[in-house]
Amino acid sequence: MSRRRLSEDERALWRGFARGVSPLRRSAGAALGAASDRTARDTPPPAQSSPKERVHAKQPPALAQFDRRLRQRVARGHLAIDVRLDLHGMTQKQAHAALLHFLTQAQAHDAKLALVVTGKGIDAASAAPERGVLRRQVPLWLSLPEFRRFIVSFQEAHASHGGEGALYLRLRRRLR
Repeated sequence: MSRRRLSEDERALWRGFARGVSPLRRSAGAALGAASDRTARDTPPPAQSSPKERVHAKQPPALAQFDRRLRQRVARGHLAIDVRLDLHGMTQKQAHAALLHFLTQAQAHDAKLALVVTGKGIDAASAAPERGVLRRQVPLWLSLPEFRRFIVSFQEAHASHGGEGALYLRLRRRLR
């Protein structure tokens, strides 16, 4: 069975796509053999990106699922929480700065597991709709790239550690 040839439009589309891709390793190109030589001839060299663009292009890894067994071990006291942060009484701005500083310090000290207490706020049925702001905001912040570089995953804590008003965080190891 013979393979069909790409049309000129398809080749142009492929060249445009290939320009934006960088190899994982130098040796990966050698494994492709003649196909990579053909592609290299057909495509012009990629435009040089500035260091600022390269920094923004590298995104921290996506959040992983918090392991159910790990949560069980922490809740039962079989695995110790390395560091704790209580955000009670802080404004959103203060809490955001405190959380960022806390995670930076925890990672620097090679902590593996953290507990962040946000507080539960008042019942949703109450008249004050602004209560429990940190409880809603902290999980959103932890999903942002600036925080993902510090954490692997997070999940609501067990009732013994604050339940809905607290979060377990699995911390990422720092790069050396």
